Amino acid sequence: MQIKLKDGSALEINQGATVLDVAKQISEGLARNAVAGCLNGQMVQLSSKVKQNDVVEVITLKDERGMEVMRHSTAHIMALAVKRLYPNVKITIGPAIKDGFYYDFDFEQPISSDDLPRIEEEMGKIIKSGLKFERGEITRKQGEKIFGDLNETYKLEILQDIPEDEVISTYKLGEYIDLCRGPHLEDISIIKAYKLLSATGAYWRGDEHNKMLTRIYGTCFAKKSELDEYLERLEQAKLRDHRKIGKEQELFMFSDLVGKGLPMWLPKGFLLRKTLSDYIMNKELANGYKHVLTPCVGSSSLYKTSGHWEHYKEDMFPSMKLDDEEYVLRPMNCPHHMMMYKNALHSYKDLPLRIAEIATDFRFEASGTLLGLERTRWLTQNDSHIFCRPDQIKQEVEAVVKLILDVYKDFGFNDYKFRLSLRDKKSNKYFPNDELWDKSENALRQILKDNNVDFYEAEGEAAFYGPKIDIQVNSAIGHEITLSTIQLDYQLPERFELEYIDENADKQRPVVIHRAILGSLGRFTAFIIEHYAGAFPLWLSPVQVKVLSLTDRTAEDASSLVNKLNALGLRAEADNRNEKIGYKIREAQLHKVPYMVIIGDKEHEDGTVSVRHRKKGDLGSMNIQQFIDLVKQQNDDKSLD
Repeated sequence: MQIKLKDGSALEINQGATVLDVAKQISEGLARNAVAGCLNGQMVQLSSKVKQNDVVEVITLKDERGMEVMRHSTAHIMALAVKRLYPNVKITIGPAIKDGFYYDFDFEQPISSDDLPRIEEEMGKIIKSGLKFERGEITRKQGEKIFGDLNETYKLEILQDIPEDEVISTYKLGEYIDLCRGPHLEDISIIKAYKLLSATGAYWRGDEHNKMLTRIYGTCFAKKSELDEYLERLEQAKLRDHRKIGKEQELFMFSDLVGKGLPMWLPKGFLLRKTLSDYIMNKELANGYKHVLTPCVGSSSLYKTSGHWEHYKEDMFPSMKLDDEEYVLRPMNCPHHMMMYKNALHSYKDLPLRIAEIATDFRFEASGTLLGLERTRWLTQNDSHIFCRPDQIKQEVEAVVKLILDVYKDFGFNDYKFRLSLRDKKSNKYFPNDELWDKSENALRQILKDNNVDFYEAEGEAAFYGPKIDIQVNSAIGHEITLSTIQLDYQLPERFELEYIDENADKQRPVVIHRAILGSLGRFTAFIIEHYAGAFPLWLSPVQVKVLSLTDRTAEDASSLVNKLNALGLRAEADNRNEKIGYKIREAQLHKVPYMVIIGDKEHEDGTVSVRHRKKGDLGSMNIQQFIDLVKQQNDDKSLD
């Protein structure tokens, strides 16, 4: 029979051949490295049979899909090891994830990370045993019998979500059987570079009202050298963790008594946050934005009009009833800005109108998802809405892209890519207007193409009211996050009945461009803490200069220099404590202050300062004015060194 390969070429193969047979016919080397196949776009085992005219692709570990198969297989091996060591454990789900895998378990007695080496050892025995994955197909009724006899209550719950007449695939490894789509490795002995990383708590199905389970994370790579590199990156990530550095540098804090997910900015953290806020507001002013201030609550009617009540209610804090009105803490600012636009009549000559706000929002994030400043329940957004005519969309989106790239240059961000985030047409979470969706998605796609922007498309990542251009940035610790976003929206102007008068005196609908450059100031702060490992460029540092007096006699000189620097808008502090100079220097270095200035009796007599840089060390003696000019210049230039 004849099949087709990925490159479009045809290959004659014997009837009854498997994917592995196809690999062998192409080359013995490919067969040795094959771990799975892809038949007509669907991942399958190497033992899967091919049919006439199938499109066949052989998958190796050089392909991320191959690594996913290996990691998923390793997850099942871990589950079998856990079952052997803890026979009464109940097993839930265990997917492959980016760079690794996890499984959630319900242990009779909770385990900790100290127990992971024992599980790893058992995994090694299983890998060497020669066990094979056995695929099976069962009905829901058969599944209820199998998992009922095993007392796997979580599997029984999962089965209830599957239609009664649907055929279900299972995979068995030794005495362990699980519901699974697969595929898995044919030969588990190729798994050599794996590591269990942590045992943490996780609610069943991510719902804090459900039981807390134990989630064991692990990772797996094709080669030991790749595993070693990954583990080294994890160690570096721990050193850069914004929660660790934030505590060391006294930037922010949390208190359970205040409430989970509610950060409190300490003096130095507030200075950093204010620097970011002032910076972006000045950028926006220079680009024709008008800043506004709106309340952080709104009536439920406002959000029903916008559609957030229907599409976003579960992410809002509970409503508050006052007299005959119902209010909610706002999760976003769009509806307020829509009403601001509607407050006045607009001519086509008035557009574009660019409204910007540093706005406080609240979102009821599940407690299990809260993560330092990255994921909070109180956030402040660098938000903006541009109201424009349809013929102005291209120029406005291009201007926002230019502004984003200008900002990234100031911060030294280089590792990012553009994503066109589209709706999933099968989902009902989006506004049901195919014409407007097609119109807005095509508009953003064409703008990116016209500007030769390299981008990729992601279905299901759009906002519920419109598609987005998201800028995906890779953080220093290996996370990919959406840092900036541009959203095109025809829906909210329709729902709020926004209008402008065109050149023919007819009423028209404006288009809204939602735009965030820094996004959430908290998440952006977390990102730059990790990006710079806490050693911020001088223009961002909460304390730019620490002036250290060597003796009580020079304390007045230190305070005088601080006053001069502060008067120029620079951020300086004096350390006049009766401590040894080495102690003062070490403390300033711990807080990663860019410049330390030492003033002793000699400096007092000469009218100079002894200057230390946090990276370059001792810079020697400088005239006071010379030093002030140096710091002022670096601050104004936003120097990254």
